[in-house]
Amino acid sequence: KEEKKKAAAPAEPEGEKEEFLIDGKPVFDDEGKRITGKSAYKKYQKDKEKAAKKAANPNIQAQQQQAAAAESSDTPAGPVSYTKDEPKQMFGDLVMVQSNQATGRTFLHVSQLNAEHAGQDVWIRTRVHTTRAKGSNCFLVMRSGGFTVQGTLFKSEETSKDIIKFAGSLSKETIIDVKGKVVKADVKSCTQGDVELAIQRLYVISRADVGLPLQIDDASRSEAEIVESERKHAAGEMDGAYVRVGTDTRLDNRIIDMRVPAQNAIFRISSAVGHYFRTALLEKGFCEIHTPKIIAGASEGGAEVFKLKYMEGTRYEQPACLAQSPQLYKQMCIMGDMERVFEVGPVFRAENSHTGRHLTEFVGLDFEMEIKESYTEALDMTDFFMIKVFAGLTENFKAELEIISQQYPFEPFLYNKEKNLRITYPEGIQMLRDKGILNEDGTPLEDTQDISTTQEKALGALVKDKYQTDFYIMDRFPMDVRPFYTMPCEDDSRYSNSYDVFMRGQEIMSGAQRVHDAELLKKQCIMKGVAPDEIKPYIDAFRYGAPPHAGGGIGLERVVMLFLGLENVRKTSIFPRDPQRLTP
Repeated sequence: KEEKKKAAAPAEPEGEKEEFLIDGKPVFDDEGKRITGKSAYKKYQKDKEKAAKKAANPNIQAQQQQAAAAESSDTPAGPVSYTKDEPKQMFGDLVMVQSNQATGRTFLHVSQLNAEHAGQDVWIRTRVHTTRAKGSNCFLVMRSGGFTVQGTLFKSEETSKDIIKFAGSLSKETIIDVKGKVVKADVKSCTQGDVELAIQRLYVISRADVGLPLQIDDASRSEAEIVESERKHAAGEMDGAYVRVGTDTRLDNRIIDMRVPAQNAIFRISSAVGHYFRTALLEKGFCEIHTPKIIAGASEGGAEVFKLKYMEGTRYEQPACLAQSPQLYKQMCIMGDMERVFEVGPVFRAENSHTGRHLTEFVGLDFEMEIKESYTEALDMTDFFMIKVFAGLTENFKAELEIISQQYPFEPFLYNKEKNLRITYPEGIQMLRDKGILNEDGTPLEDTQDISTTQEKALGALVKDKYQTDFYIMDRFPMDVRPFYTMPCEDDSRYSNSYDVFMRGQEIMSGAQRVHDAELLKKQCIMKGVAPDEIKPYIDAFRYGAPPHAGGGIGLERVVMLFLGLENVRKTSIFPRDPQRLTP
């Protein structure tokens, strides 16, 4: 600056520093700026020589040309159209998918990516789980259905800085199409730990708004991780503890919560339970049925029924209720010579129970079958299909079980692959007595009383300690605690030909031999407070020749909860209904 001032100032008196000249003339650089000193002139000359040598190098020239081409060709000016051939643009927001694409691409699922595909170029459609861009590289964790894989971008001749910047700016949960080369790697933070994807093309299918109602990472942590973070925060070892996402927050935002890997895997396990139940019974000659859920009278008796006005405001108006089970219709199908039937469908119970194992609507897995001599034939069938369920989950859903166990650790479920334990109700009561277990009011257990949930769990612990199993059947329940259609025991009318099935000490299923005599059925209706006239078609079905039969019903969500050792059935119901929740 001082030199510039001197150059612009009037001629100085003799004796002052002379201005810098070459051959009596001022000197200027390539940008037209005057050079005012010898050191600046030497630097100018040196830089000019370097530039000349660089320009003369053919390799450097090619690199510059390729980089310039890449910068100009793959940068999208607007939405990218990809309806047939690969577009010139290597990244960007695709135009809306409106069933107008015919690109011929074959997509792999993230769960399919492994070292066997190393060296192959593949397409995946996935979500952005996290992004981390810094300088000339970017790392993405991409997620599909609970499975994750790492994607990488490094600036090179083929990869421009613009695509790196684009990838780093993507919001979490954005849906993208990615083309990349599968490369062997060791990525411990992803489920697909033996590979990563070297990204070549990246297109946005649907952008997610910034600011999710809950963060996937927060909702994916185990309770142990959260507790440890709270300890470290209290000790000053962490700036803040991890966020604990509450049940209501999860349920209010279920579509986001479903994306949590463990939660997603839980619902896949739920699907598998229904599948193995269905296939096991089809294998044994059962026929699937679909029965009404709006009925004229209570199907189980008691007050736990949702009542409604059918065709309200019309001349057809009449009282109705939601079915507490398909029980009556299953039996009517047996009367119609269908011999063996089952159903997978909704069940409604107006129970004002605010516990971790009760819902007002759940998925019922029900079956009914003719028996030749004893209801134990139904016990054998129950053993058969439950073993099929447990074996199917254990053998075919190892990846999902591993994902779930990382967030919700659980002990493997113990059962016998042949025939499982059976005890009678009196034997169960005696086991509790021998252990000194009393009723809540301190009174001793009665022979025919109903046992509480606490006593039920205690019995499960005793059974596991003695027999090394999490699964057993208890039969000959007291008649007083069973529905009106249950057949009494021939040798002791205080008890019934009924049974419950238990997992980890909690009941998952009730079943019994049904009454198939119309007069006995009518008598027991009155005893249980069910008006015979309200279920007259059901009772009349037994007047035209009724085969002996038995069956039972299971709550699907409770089976999943107990197999996985979860503490709340709402984790296993996709959109749970309880006394307080009707949405979403």
